[in-house]
Amino acid sequence: MDERYIAAAIAISGLITWALRAVPFALLRPLRDSELLAYVGERMPLGVMIILAVYTLHDVRPEMASALPPLVALAVTVALHLWRGNAVLSLFAGTVVCTVLASTLAAWA
Repeated sequence: MDERYIAAAIAISGLITWALRAVPFALLRPLRDSELLAYVGERMPLGVMIILAVYTLHDVRPEMASALPPLVALAVTVALHLWRGNAVLSLFAGTVVCTVLASTLAAWA
């Protein structure tokens, strides 16, 4: 292979990569002052929390022992979110509680 061909391929790949990373920022620039985007930004954390809770609990049957970890984790997540208002902390703590409880119950079974 010719060195110029390899150099051109690397340059084109680099240019495409740079462009693909820059395009989202260029497209979002006009939206920064949008009232709709501000509204969505305020409501998005709650929406994500609701979607995750519904997805997590959609097949949980409360009468089964396996329902304990997700239900306790949901309670911890909601309590932490109401107390601290930090979605990352709430989700992380709820995940840890669910994982620890599920592992502990599986070890006892």
